[in-house]
Order: sequence, then structure tokens, then C-alpha cells
Amino acid sequence: MTELCIDFGGTAVKIGVLDTGSPLATTQIPVDRRDPLGRAEIAARELIAGTRPEAIGVALPGVVDRRAGTLVRAHDKYTSLAGVDVRAWAEKSFGAPAAIENDARAALVGETVHGVAAGARDAVLMTIGTGIGTAAMMDGIVLRGATDHAGILGGHVTVDVDAGPCNCGNVGCAESLASTWALRTHPDLRTHPDLRALVEAAGHDRGARDVLDRFVRVWGAALVTLCHAYDPAVAIVSGGVLAAREAIVPGLTAHLERHMWSSAHRPQVVVPDRPDLSVLRGLAVIARKDLDA
Repeated sequence: MTELCIDFGGTAVKIGVLDTGSPLATTQIPVDRRDPLGRAEIAARELIAGTRPEAIGVALPGVVDRRAGTLVRAHDKYTSLAGVDVRAWAEKSFGAPAAIENDARAALVGETVHGVAAGARDAVLMTIGTGIGTAAMMDGIVLRGATDHAGILGGHVTVDVDAGPCNCGNVGCAESLASTWALRTHPDLRTHPDLRALVEAAGHDRGARDVLDRFVRVWGAALVTLCHAYDPAVAIVSGGVLAAREAIVPGLTAHLERHMWSSAHRPQVVVPDRPDLSVLRGLAVIARKDLDA
């Protein structure tokens, strides 16, 4: 079964054609803020080369309404998609049934079905990048909640009540304190354009190393909250910055060991081997399940 999967990320759109979860072809384009759907449609048509997929999966970096097929809210991201029926766009553009999902949830499905946590039934995912995305699975069920908000707001837990406001309306959120967005908005951190640059600088600059150490503690605090809430057997940590996993994972693991509830299980912390495929693989599974249903 062939699935066309489109992942609208913070800085790029990843597009893939998959056969029952196995990638056949992929491409990536920059985000077009003015017309993200139009540009993605052109790139996807070039990729599928006239063939017709049997199912379509679309991931968006925010709260989605799966029933309505729309993006509910993604603060400062894809504002042009507010109120747009993305599922209807996908079905009309490519002539197949479409499923819409939050990107972190799709990544969690991808990693627990085809990836580094394959077979896990109790898992959480935290992806670190422009923001901090999270998702949770309990007893094999991906959590969505009454209004599709469950599990995905782990980047907006308060880790510092005295910090400034986040663009979500809360204060001291993990995302507002330790993400690429934080680097861009905090005057004393702007010397580092992104998280990869921060990690690279930390290898030879004491100031950058202190910033990275604080970021790891913030990520650890958010991960502790996820683990306390969902009691996972495995914690998946992803994002481009995890290419330098040796600079991050030991600190996260140590933070969990020190700060989780005394009797709570310390989950295994794992990093995807192909994080670029996590969302696409998960979308293929979700789209196929929706079609079968």
C-alpha cells in the first residue's frame, strides 16, 4: 500500500512516498510562509510522478482537530493555515483519503512501530528543535484526549515560575527557555543561531557550555514531568540537535535518575537512528489505520 506523507515542520517540509511504512522516495523543501500548501503540493506532485497514493498523511506542528481536519493552534507557526481544512486540501489535491495529525504524535507512532522503540506500548517522545514537541502512548494507545490536546503540550510545562511569559500564555515554559526559539528571542543567547551551533560552541566556549548545561536541565525537567504523568517504559528524545547525543543524553538520564519520584521507573532514554523519517513513518501508519477503519 502506497502512502503519501507530508510533514510541515518548523523550518522545512518533509515529503515522502512510503510503501506500508517503508520509504520509497523522499524530498524536503523550505517552508513557504505565504503559501505552505501550494508549495508542498507542487513538491509532492513532482515526487509521486503521476502515480496516485492510496492514503495520505499530513503532520502539523501544533494542536490539530483530527475530525475537522484543521490546525487549531500553533503559536507563531503556519498562521496562514488558521481555519483551513487541510484534510480536504490533501484529498482534493491527491485524490485519496487523508489523515491529519500532530507531528510529535506521528513521530511517536513512527518510532514505536518502525523505529528505535519498535514494539513499545508505554512510551513518551520529546522532540527538541524550533520548539519542544511531545507525545505519549499508554498500553499501546496514543493519547489525544477530549479535544486533541493530550500529551502534546509537554514543552509548555512551567519549569521556572519566575521566568518571563511564553507565547502560549503560560510563564517559564520549557520551550520558552530551551529551544531554538529561545535562542532567537533571548538577547543574551542570540550569539548562537540554533541548537546545533550551541552544542558545537560548547565544545570550546565556557559560556556556551553553561548555556547548554542549563538547556539540558530544562529538557530534563520537562522529561521528568512526562514520565511522572505517563509512566513510560521508554523515553524517545529526538530532533536535529541529538546528532550530538553524547553531549545531551547522559545529562538527561542523570536528571531522570536524580529527580524522578523515588519508586518511579526510570525509563530507557533512546534516540532515533533516522529522526528525519520518524514523522513520515508514523503518518503512513496513521493514514493506513484511518483508511482501514
